[in-house]
Amino acid sequence: MHYDPIKDSIGNVVRKAPVLRRLFYFTLGIMFLRTWFVKRELKNFLSKHKGPFNLFDAGSGFGQYSYYIANRFPNATIHAIDVKEDYIADCKQFFAAEGLNNVNFGVEDLTVPTHTDRFDFILSVDVMEHIVEDVTVFKNFYAALKSGGMVLINTPSNLGGSDVHGEDEESFIGEHARDGYSVEDITTKLKSVGFNVLFAKYSYGPVGSVAWRLGIKYPMLMLNMSKAFFIVLPFYYIATLWLTLILMWIDFKSNNTTGTGLIVAAEKK
Repeated sequence: MHYDPIKDSIGNVVRKAPVLRRLFYFTLGIMFLRTWFVKRELKNFLSKHKGPFNLFDAGSGFGQYSYYIANRFPNATIHAIDVKEDYIADCKQFFAAEGLNNVNFGVEDLTVPTHTDRFDFILSVDVMEHIVEDVTVFKNFYAALKSGGMVLINTPSNLGGSDVHGEDEESFIGEHARDGYSVEDITTKLKSVGFNVLFAKYSYGPVGSVAWRLGIKYPMLMLNMSKAFFIVLPFYYIATLWLTLILMWIDFKSNNTTGTGLIVAAEKK
């Protein structure tokens, strides 16, 4: 299936009023387990910056992480980019309305070298699985960071990421260029361009994967069949949300030795 048509439909709704976009950000923060993991690491790393610092939101999408960082870490200056012009236009309008002047947005291609020694921190959430030329992007990340700067990457793993469990299966998400990374693959590629890999952790373990199917996969399959299922979704979530959230909490508190997601941190030497 393809996420983009569904995301575009949601974008058409939330751009109508700032309150809808704030509600949308809140919903993303609750429903996507990856957001729980990413925000935990952001708190750990960004709280160490007592003075001003520059952050690169590399593939900002709807802008939810830039919004979180801008509000929680006002000492951050954020440069947020995406390849989708309509997403960036919507973010510019919303952030200006919110008075968040520490964030600027631009349309950029991560495979094109654009920045040098500029950022203290790079955030890349669910981006690398969409890009074939991943080593090129890692090189550009390395060049864009200041010495001692860090990158945090969230991406599917090769252990069932994109809901692929065998060589003959295709990705659940049609926009993906790869099904997922092994720990060895992504750490080797990061090291090859000069990074010191700090950790590679699994998320979406066995329990979290069940939660993802209940909370995300099955609703997306319904919406991909027909937008009429938007009417059914509230009733579906009334019946299943409590179980989904419990499973997510268990996964979040677990030390996963395997999982369908990876969160990786690396430092520029």
